[in-house]
Amino acid sequence: MNIENECNIALTKAKKKNKSILFSYTEQLNNIDPLSFYSSAKTLFQGERFFWKVPNDEMIIVGLGSTQTFKTEVEEDRFDYIDKEWNQLIQDAHIYNPFDVQGTGPVIFGGFSFDPLSMKESEWAPFNNALFHLPKLMLVINKQEVFFTINILCNSDDHLGILNHHLKIQREILETKFSKGKNSNIKQEHEMNRQEWVDSVAEVVDLLKKDSQLNKVVMARKMNIEFNDKIAAENVLENLWEEQHESYIFSLETVDRCFTGASPERLIKKNGDAILSACLAGSIKRGNTISEDESLGETLFNDVKNRHEHQLVVSMIAEVIRKYCRNVNIPEIPTIMKMRDIQHLFTPVNGTIKDDQISIFPLVKDLHPTPAMGGVPTNEALQIIRDKEKMDRGFYASPIGWVDYRGNGEFAVAIRSGLIKENEAFLYAGCGVVSDSIPEDEYFETKIKFRPMLRALGGKKL
Repeated sequence: MNIENECNIALTKAKKKNKSILFSYTEQLNNIDPLSFYSSAKTLFQGERFFWKVPNDEMIIVGLGSTQTFKTEVEEDRFDYIDKEWNQLIQDAHIYNPFDVQGTGPVIFGGFSFDPLSMKESEWAPFNNALFHLPKLMLVINKQEVFFTINILCNSDDHLGILNHHLKIQREILETKFSKGKNSNIKQEHEMNRQEWVDSVAEVVDLLKKDSQLNKVVMARKMNIEFNDKIAAENVLENLWEEQHESYIFSLETVDRCFTGASPERLIKKNGDAILSACLAGSIKRGNTISEDESLGETLFNDVKNRHEHQLVVSMIAEVIRKYCRNVNIPEIPTIMKMRDIQHLFTPVNGTIKDDQISIFPLVKDLHPTPAMGGVPTNEALQIIRDKEKMDRGFYASPIGWVDYRGNGEFAVAIRSGLIKENEAFLYAGCGVVSDSIPEDEYFETKIKFRPMLRALGGKKL
């Protein structure tokens, strides 16, 4: 059996080096339902699962268990820490992967905190300032082709029993059929500190009017939902799949918590030397009819405030991409991206990386937070957010995504998201505040942005 031969090679290598090394084995399988794969492993791997789907379905990744977890409480250097730890693990690894397909072989999935210097709240404690899982079992669907990877840490005194244990679990999971359960009943919905938040936005508007160097500050808020029963994260994920399929759908578990959502926004993608990013800022609601929807889209496109807000994002992302790339292409005029509940101004950015030895992590570090999530200038805006928001964003509005051992990867901006903790959910939404913002209008914009997660949880439409 080929996998046993490869495992023996890894064990021999571990004995020779007298240290633990990663053994990763990838094979191609027939079609597997990714939601079933995620959900059927709940009993075995709850707290150690992740899920990732891109808008066009060309890449779906599901991870179960954690062969190794990378986490840190370091602040500014959290991106470099994960990059270094990941490279150290794969440097000595024995990897069997005959497929030249991005996302196959060993992959880590996770994300970073929005701001390590902000106040800390208990619901986010297990996520640290960075959290990534290397899964024990991983399913990858790339352009309809299905790949399966087993990752094992081999010690010098290991034997093939550990491999057979993984193979047994694999067979059990692949043979289990997913049956969606009932959504939990909501006990109470609570928009937290509504008037206090509106007043804080008004204070930020005053600051923007007084300081000509301060262009924009993104203010977020949260709502808390209590349920009568423990929330099934796989049910929420299934609802997001059905209702927000045109988005990046993600889920990241740790301990008894699950951060999940459906984001419209790519931060960065690296495939070989090709780099893709996106500028998404400026928004308006959807219309009830085609003509009303088109009229609203035209209003958004021609709105001075939203176009200014969008251009701030374009300028910043363009600066970062040009730092790392040549042949950079940025359209001069944005288009309208239509999601189920909201419309956005959208500008794609792409280029060719200058140095193919650079990993995706330095780009993630330099891009986060974009003006769409933090503000302009960045440091000044972040300080105002710390002073005025009075909450812990955790992983909300942060980079979340994956990186493979070849240096390919993709990160989305984790908006339209929420944190599930047993029978509670915390939902997050934000808006860009500029000098002519109207606080009540910004409040209603966040109400629209709560809808995807609120609906997925079975709540009422705000």
